[in-house]
Amino acid sequence: MVSLSDNYNFIESIKDIDSKNWNDCVGFDHPFTRYEYLYALEKSGSASTKTGWKPFHYIEKNSLGEIIAVCPLYIKSHSFGEYIFDHAWAEAYHRHGLNYYPKLQSAIPFTPVTGERIIIKDNIKDKLSKKLKIINNIIKKTKTLNVSSLHFNFVPDPNKIKNKISKVSIRQGIQFHWKNNEYKSFNEFLNTLSSRKRKLIKKERLCLSKNNLKVELFTGSNIKIKHLDFFYKCYLNTTGKKWGSNYLSKDFFLELGKSFSDKILLIIAFNDQNQMIASAINFISPTHLYGRMWGSVIQIPFLHFEICYYQAIEYAIKNKIQVVEAGAQGDHKIQRGYMPENTWSIHWIKDSRFKKAINHYLDQEMSLIEKEKINLEQFAPYKQN
Repeated sequence: MVSLSDNYNFIESIKDIDSKNWNDCVGFDHPFTRYEYLYALEKSGSASTKTGWKPFHYIEKNSLGEIIAVCPLYIKSHSFGEYIFDHAWAEAYHRHGLNYYPKLQSAIPFTPVTGERIIIKDNIKDKLSKKLKIINNIIKKTKTLNVSSLHFNFVPDPNKIKNKISKVSIRQGIQFHWKNNEYKSFNEFLNTLSSRKRKLIKKERLCLSKNNLKVELFTGSNIKIKHLDFFYKCYLNTTGKKWGSNYLSKDFFLELGKSFSDKILLIIAFNDQNQMIASAINFISPTHLYGRMWGSVIQIPFLHFEICYYQAIEYAIKNKIQVVEAGAQGDHKIQRGYMPENTWSIHWIKDSRFKKAINHYLDQEMSLIEKEKINLEQFAPYKQN
């Protein structure tokens, strides 16, 4: 534990903090900031110095020793597993003979999901003032570390922070989310789409009956080791083809299966011999269903859309979940009802020369992102009012 003052410090492992104290602070709304999720990343070795994610979490306590604010932080030696890409910035540093890495990163490793990164206990008044103070505390510490910069990825509504702390920069991105308009059934959702899009989805969903497949949903104690073993096999198939690197270890998923199964929705497709052939893992909050990873052991047309998108929508409708987030990128999601939504990140660059250049880059990028979002919205599958 690295002590800074009587009320806040930085810890080099989440194990330095009691799980109840941490979870009492973060609450239940966001599964990825719960102690169990972050602990599984560290315990499994998925987030460690060896993988380039050295924990350096911010902890603040009151006079009674109770945690009143936390911020997941990592000292990063690369830019992988973040989904907000700054490789060009690293290359610019390298061209000038400077080091971009290490950098200080507030993010949930390998998890491109928007949520509070600076989490303040519910009973604290004037959360914005407290958040601003914490950001300044972290910037102050950043200045003393051998790092180039500080980044907060996938944060909600950063403009209030930018308006108060002019030394930070804001970056915009796009993801695709499905929103539940109080639908009573999947068919009611379908009826809000244009005729052509309805036909497309109905055709794609026939992949189950045409291939004699069935889909089962597992959560809580119904998730068994055999299901997680199979999911990990699917995960390796996908990551091996897509990125050539498996960020998350099998132990990570097994640990979540032991400690966090009530927040997991595992969707598995079976063939007519009751063999598992494809699966997708989702995480559940009271308001959101977060689709994270999927894979299959055989290739069946449209099965990806069924397992990842349509089953998630059906689950959300049945359980009155407001939003389904289907992960990073993928404008093919639009015609399946997932619309473009802004994502945001906050950046503080130590070197004033690079800060000016990066701000210029971000201004240009934001203009392009805004235009892209408008263009994407033109392809909305919903009926015109």
